[in-house]
Amino acid sequence: MGFLFLCLAGCNRGVQSNEAVRQGVLDHLVKAGFNVEGMDISITAVQFNGSQADATVNMKPKGNAAAGMSMKYHLEQQGKQWVVKGRQDAGGAPHGGGAVPMAPPSGADSPHGGAGKMPSPEDLPPTGKKK
Repeated sequence: MGFLFLCLAGCNRGVQSNEAVRQGVLDHLVKAGFNVEGMDISITAVQFNGSQADATVNMKPKGNAAAGMSMKYHLEQQGKQWVVKGRQDAGGAPHGGGAVPMAPPSGADSPHGGAGKMPSPEDLPPTGKKK
């Protein structure tokens, strides 16, 4: 019985790997229209919490080590795959510079969430008057 438990635990651990999370992020970026072949994408940190994971992902154009950005993604395990469920800003470039945009597509499928246009003033929350 103990051997069976160890085997099952080992199988589940195989899915909880940085490479499995990286593949989930790559799948998400491809669906969103990014050219992942032209980018170096690495997972710098992953925190697993059961069937949930939070990953910090470093992305930069191939051949341009100075440009790039870091993003945080929230993923959910579905079967043997990890699926991106959301994104948080992780800051700009790894060395403190500003984020370098990589021409994401417009629309709701963008991994950066948003429709690619500015909100109208009526859609913004009210602000307090300055004294």
